[in-house]
Amino acid sequence: MTPAEGVARVTLYTRAGCHLCEEAERVLTAERAATAFHLELVDVDRDPVLQRRYGVRVPVVAVDGVELFEYEVPADLLRARLGRVRAD
Repeated sequence: MTPAEGVARVTLYTRAGCHLCEEAERVLTAERAATAFHLELVDVDRDPVLQRRYGVRVPVVAVDGVELFEYEVPADLLRARLGRVRAD
């Protein structure tokens, strides 16, 4: 999180055609309606390094660079983490 923004940066590592990725994006989009954060979608298949790093392990969600969730995004745990980020 940058001090100027005052909001968390959430990165969703994803790929096209991944139904779990689509569900993770839905959860993140719904949470953005209640909690402000910057959401970045990264298609791992566009970068050979990321493709090797994540393989089939998508979706992965990172908050401020820390990978927290893979395969699914529990909304309550995301909300709790974002609350801690705002308080930090």
